[in-house]
Amino acid sequence: MLTIEEIIETALKEDIGDGDHTTLATVPEETKGKVKMLAKQDGILSGTGVAKKVFEFIDPEVKAEIFINDGHPIKEGDIIMTLEGKSRALLTAERTALNFIQRMSGIATFTHEVTKKLSGLKTIILDTRKTTPCNRVTEKMAVKAGGGQNHRFGLYDMMMIKDNHIDFAGGIKHAIEAAHKYLKETGKNLKIEIEVRNFNELYQVMDIDGVDRVMLDNFTPEDLHTAVKMVDGQFETEASGGINISNIREYAETGVDFISMGALTHQIKSLDISLKTV
Repeated sequence: MLTIEEIIETALKEDIGDGDHTTLATVPEETKGKVKMLAKQDGILSGTGVAKKVFEFIDPEVKAEIFINDGHPIKEGDIIMTLEGKSRALLTAERTALNFIQRMSGIATFTHEVTKKLSGLKTIILDTRKTTPCNRVTEKMAVKAGGGQNHRFGLYDMMMIKDNHIDFAGGIKHAIEAAHKYLKETGKNLKIEIEVRNFNELYQVMDIDGVDRVMLDNFTPEDLHTAVKMVDGQFETEASGGINISNIREYAETGVDFISMGALTHQIKSLDISLKTV
């Protein structure tokens, strides 16, 4: 798993290349300045710590003052933070810092809108692995800032037996048995989730048991309600597929434990945030 520092370093290398030549040419080395980060759109804030680290990566002496914390609402015109230091550092870090905080805030804002639909219900909203390559850490941070929870982080922290695994393994029974054999042989302690596409597959899983959670893929709300009653707490239930902000409450009202939505991270419009001199 990449650390925040590694993600920032990679992003800055991508942007700076062999130098921020415009800034180097026009701004004297010892010039100092102060800038403010402004919200230009209402939403939920996420990424202040990441943005701060971007500036500090360019120059550790940059001083940042954060006025609004992650997870809190922001209004157009709000000052999110101020940054003070060498002008070259402020200019060179500007776009990368804004890219992070704008996208993270967009994710947090949408996640917040989705979670509001679940008010009063027990269902928990989860993200997925449908994230921007090399930015999964920041995007999953943003989901949590918006009130959602993280599903597995990658392929390594949970076993998730999906339809293609089942087909290649030769069926549900073979797939579950192979998963347990692998865990025993490797000494790993991982939860097992399995995807089912219909009631026949759900019956098979219930007969075999040996999983922690079942993902009910592309079930209608009516069928999902039936499936949740059938499972009756034998293992956790998760719904996925065909679920969006307009119909999510109908799915959640079935009593399903979790709903996972790839749209939390892969269909996002960044929140409008800018940097201006003080």
